[in-house]
Amino acid sequence: MKKTNIALILILLISGFSIAQDAKEIIRKADKLMRANSSYAEMTMTVIKTDWTRTVGMKAWALEPDYAIIYITEPARDKGSVTLKRKKEVWSWVPAAQKVIKIPPSMMLQSWMGSDFTNDDLVKESSVVEDYNHKIISEEKYECYDCYKIESIPKPDAGVVWSKLLSWVSEENYYQLKTEFYDEDGYIVKTYYGSDIKEMNGRKIPTHWEMVPNDRPGEKTVFIYKEMKFNIDINESFFSEQNMKRVR
Repeated sequence: MKKTNIALILILLISGFSIAQDAKEIIRKADKLMRANSSYAEMTMTVIKTDWTRTVGMKAWALEPDYAIIYITEPARDKGSVTLKRKKEVWSWVPAAQKVIKIPPSMMLQSWMGSDFTNDDLVKESSVVEDYNHKIISEEKYECYDCYKIESIPKPDAGVVWSKLLSWVSEENYYQLKTEFYDEDGYIVKTYYGSDIKEMNGRKIPTHWEMVPNDRPGEKTVFIYKEMKFNIDINESFFSEQNMKRVR
């Protein structure tokens, strides 16, 4: 009887460890699908509010995880504006003023270009893969895909603002189709949706992304990827204040 109980306990422990590892690996694969050591993207961002809508075209270069440049291509009044991220710091190049402006800490939580993303979102260091403990809580259909529903709870020493994430990741190809973000009181703050799977540079990825705030019905920010290249030839020197004025 004692041997049977010990064997049963060992099986349960091993099974639980395996499931935890599987959940983390699923999140890792979903995250890796949209990332690379370096990348280039062309996209549009549409900010939809209750009384106005604005679409911005942009190009973006990234060297993960610390460097990024975003160049605005349209509308005409904003063309040439550039945002530079270097580790924890953000700068803006304003062509009309011919000035490079460093974003102060007091403005890090302000909206980036009127969207549902903040300046702080651009520099956040948190890793969804490493800063959370992940667990598969169910398997269910979402938008015709068989998905893992994964609960992610932050580790005690993780510097993150969310108390919980719920993610729906397709069992095949690991598309991240939906993520809910919860505050410390357990309420949903916003939901991120991924859809319109297309092949770009040899990868099939969601190319239509929506960030929807829970407390503002009818409002959202929509990103549509037009082109994406992974593991491009680029280095840290590209992400400089001087290059903000030259990049096109």
